[in-house]
Amino acid sequence: MADVSDAAPQERSIVFAPFRSTGVKMFLILTLALLPLGLVALFASLQAIRTADMERVSLLKISVVQSARTLSSETSLDRTALRIGISGSTRGRVDPQQCERISMFIRSRTSSDTVFAIYNKAGRRLCATAGASLDRFSIPNRPDSRPMSLLPEKNTLVARTTSADGSLVALIFYGRSYLNRIISPSSSTVRHQYVLTQGEKRLFVSGSAARQAVGNLEKVSAPVGPSDILLTLTAYNPPKTWARTLSLFLPLLMWFSAAAIGWFVVNRLLIRPLVLLRRAVAAYQPGVPLKPLEKVRTPAQEITDLGETFRAISEDVATHEVEMSESLVRQRKLTREVHHRVKNNLQIIASLINLHSRSAVTPDAADAYASIQRRVDALSVVHRNHFAEMEENRGVGIRALVSELAAGLRASGTDGGARLAIQIDSADLHVSQDIAVPVAFLVTELVELAMLCDPAATIRITVHLKDDEPGRAQISVASLALSTTPVLQSRLEGRFDRVLTGLSRQLRAPLRRDEEEGIFCIDIPIMD
Repeated sequence: MADVSDAAPQERSIVFAPFRSTGVKMFLILTLALLPLGLVALFASLQAIRTADMERVSLLKISVVQSARTLSSETSLDRTALRIGISGSTRGRVDPQQCERISMFIRSRTSSDTVFAIYNKAGRRLCATAGASLDRFSIPNRPDSRPMSLLPEKNTLVARTTSADGSLVALIFYGRSYLNRIISPSSSTVRHQYVLTQGEKRLFVSGSAARQAVGNLEKVSAPVGPSDILLTLTAYNPPKTWARTLSLFLPLLMWFSAAAIGWFVVNRLLIRPLVLLRRAVAAYQPGVPLKPLEKVRTPAQEITDLGETFRAISEDVATHEVEMSESLVRQRKLTREVHHRVKNNLQIIASLINLHSRSAVTPDAADAYASIQRRVDALSVVHRNHFAEMEENRGVGIRALVSELAAGLRASGTDGGARLAIQIDSADLHVSQDIAVPVAFLVTELVELAMLCDPAATIRITVHLKDDEPGRAQISVASLALSTTPVLQSRLEGRFDRVLTGLSRQLRAPLRRDEEEGIFCIDIPIMD
């Protein structure tokens, strides 16, 4: 269960790792910050398109109203002229000269496909446009009182007027070409279609019935007075092209582009140079100057200066490292020289003591000189071993120290130490010089104590790690000569007890003793 719970946050961190990137965060922040502006621009674009559509519809309404008014005005003028012409007729007859004047007036205002005719109540034609054939026009509704009517099958608009006494009826037949001329605006560039409707009748002034089925249309109508005819304008809107769609979504595109450009600028100026700088700093190794940053076309000057500062600091650190290394080498040489001189001085002192011991008069004096010489030799051994281990800075080797001490003690013993047996069992451990000096003196004191109690005794020196205390070792000196005897007790009550107690205090550990087995042991700290 613990593995599963630990894996869940790890998986979430892997999933959301891209979102922790500063570039992604910056892009999201810019996108959200510019979103209100993008929405405002989108609404403004939609409103502009809606306003343009309303303006187009308004223009279409104005156009159809103007066309309907023009058609009404033209037909009203022609009907008025006919009414005046037939009002002067008497007894249901029309003066030929008056007919000619009406024909000239109609011809001057209309086109060649516009003709007129005057009929009496019996349906007899009294006057008509000169040279015009009216056989193609069937007039089924001559008694009709409507001022205008449509003849879709003939593509004709009929305008009607009667005389004051109702004896004469004048008709004007407007052809499609004339209607198209006075209705359709000449400046219109929009595809359009004008249709006159009266009930179920439909007369296509411009365009045809087949074109009406084309989709996306705008239809507006206006009455043609005085009649029940409606003039309908059908405009064909342009199809929705890519340009129109682009203009609609241009604000969103601008919003996204602004966020992308902002992110690109920030990435080029800040984020990418910082990433390169982080890589250079992460690859930095003490003592090695930083490499110059990779060339970036548009880095921020502050980041460039920061990179140069890091590079200058790394060069200073490298310089200081070299100086410290040289100083350390000089210090090692100086320390080695000091230890070497101390060792030589101690050897000179030991030699002087040896010379004086030879001239001793009594055995006690000779023993005193030998005791002093053993301690000087012990200190010299410590300095010699410490000097040998300085190159690796490992401290003083316990095994070498004890072995050399044992050799020196055997040489300084009675009769040259021929009967003195010292056995050594030591692990390869190292201690500092502050520990090595009291250890050397402690071993020397215990061995000398055993030699004084029994010159032929066997001495065993053991040095082992402690299993229950890491970083510490135990030194033990065992010999039957160190077991409790009156001679040993008399020796301990003298200077040996004070010296051993002082050395244990320097080692900061109690000196333990097994009186029956003749073992002295103490714990010491060791170096890793």
